[in-house]
Amino acid sequence: MDFRKLWTSFGGKKTTTKKPRKSIFTHKSHRTLCQCKRIMNSTMFQYTTEDRYAEAFAKNFTTVLVGVMVNCINGIFVFTFFKSSIFYNDPRYILYIHMVINDMLMVFFSVSLLVMAYAWPKVPVPFCVTLLIIASTTHKNTPLTLAGMAVERYIAICKPLHHHQICTVRRTYILITLIWGVGVLPGLADLILLLIVRPLSVFTTSSLCSTTNVYSTPYHEDQSKLTHGIYTSIVWVILVYTYCRVLIAARRATADKSSAKKAQNTILLHGVQLLLCMLSNITPIIDKIYGQLVPTLRSKITFFNYLLTNLLPRLLSPLIYGVRDKHFWKYMKGLFSCRLLNVKVESTKQ
Repeated sequence: MDFRKLWTSFGGKKTTTKKPRKSIFTHKSHRTLCQCKRIMNSTMFQYTTEDRYAEAFAKNFTTVLVGVMVNCINGIFVFTFFKSSIFYNDPRYILYIHMVINDMLMVFFSVSLLVMAYAWPKVPVPFCVTLLIIASTTHKNTPLTLAGMAVERYIAICKPLHHHQICTVRRTYILITLIWGVGVLPGLADLILLLIVRPLSVFTTSSLCSTTNVYSTPYHEDQSKLTHGIYTSIVWVILVYTYCRVLIAARRATADKSSAKKAQNTILLHGVQLLLCMLSNITPIIDKIYGQLVPTLRSKITFFNYLLTNLLPRLLSPLIYGVRDKHFWKYMKGLFSCRLLNVKVESTKQ
């Protein structure tokens, strides 16, 4: 094609009354422009698709990496507990290690659901509902366990003579069973509402596995707000009551003020842990506020919000409690120092 003739045909000179010459060049030039436009559009779509896949891979990789790190660090505390039989008969440490194991399960299922949203968009509804119930139960168990630990400290300080009679190992395991029974109720309520509102044929379909997608009715939203309010209120009432009682006991104590002060600080720490756990309840509010302020960064804000309010509290809460406890920290440090020493001795013998 002669580009100089094409250029003149676009308006460089006046056109004559002869139509064949004009129609040929305009038809060819229009076809050329359409081809260029299609190539540009396909190239732009290819770049946006690559950017979307790269962003999704980065988010999934970061989430899995943080989740593995959190569970590995918490796994050290679990390993220390089961390697030191001295903790088996102490209800305080049994409740603590239950909270750690529960948080590990919560992180595992939470990260799995996030990865499945990218890698497996069409999940069978029965399997998805099962995962959502487990994730919801582990999420509710953490504040309930904190409330149980606060009550145990209250009994140890305010009723020391009855502590060994009330807080036995058998009753501690019964309490853990009750925690799981109470924690699973909201998930079962969501399932019952789904069975009532939706037809049974929904369980033969596949869908994106998320709470907002599966439980999308207004009834589920009201039920979620109600259960969050009830659970949070009960746990806060227990924490405030036990803290005030321990505070009064600490001021009245004359012989063992140090243990009363330590129990008071422990319940305060439970309050901080509960605040960390409650961050996940305000995640949708934060997403909505910042999503309206910066709509172009909505996905990134949601992702970092998930890391800060769901994963990191599951690391800080057991870590602060385990390191702060001198008895537990001593056994953990001694256990791992001995293992390192054994490895060094074996390596020198070889």
